[in-house]
Amino acid sequence: MSEREFSSPLSRRRFLGQLASGVFICAGGAAFAEDLIRTPRQTEGPFYPDRLPLDTDNDLIIINDALTPAVGGITYLSGRVLDRRGDPIRNAVVEIWQVDNNGVYLHSGSDNARRRDANFQGFGRFTTGSTGEYLFRTIKPVRYPGRTPHIHFAVKIRGQEKFTTQCYIQGEPQNARDGILQSIRDEKQRASVIVPFTPIKGARQGELSARFDIVLGFTPET
Repeated sequence: MSEREFSSPLSRRRFLGQLASGVFICAGGAAFAEDLIRTPRQTEGPFYPDRLPLDTDNDLIIINDALTPAVGGITYLSGRVLDRRGDPIRNAVVEIWQVDNNGVYLHSGSDNARRRDANFQGFGRFTTGSTGEYLFRTIKPVRYPGRTPHIHFAVKIRGQEKFTTQCYIQGEPQNARDGILQSIRDEKQRASVIVPFTPIKGARQGELSARFDIVLGFTPET
């Protein structure tokens, strides 16, 4: 599917839905509960959008019906939201936000705000289905002054406190010097938020895929 074809909201939703089906059928079931590592909480940071965009869907590359895509390494970011037993959590609202390819957040106080890529949505939402899955089309995160590349996550579940964390790029040299990432003392938990961004075989535009499962420390009431 070309960028022009993908720019149609209906086409984008259909394509992302088809991709999600393929991704999560292959994903298989959850690991045994004793093998699950709970995702550590991380700071929300100061740059959660102070004014949400009109378009808050799960495609951050194209805004509404625009024809011009955002600049950056296109990435299909997917995963599941799981409880402490490894069971999927349905109807969890997953939000992400991150800097654009110029290192600018969708926030009035972000550094170099005048350089912001107006074609990058900067924020997206996805509500999980019966398998706990989520999917976003975004860009590979880039460095922000004083921080290693990262993507912010918030998970909102009815009756539960909002859960915030961040995910990082495997193999990024700056990870070792990032104070927020290194503040996770448990090595296994720290490793759980660092994920590979892998080229998709046969992708025409060098698209990447990344998978980040979020394991919460509770079991929802039934």
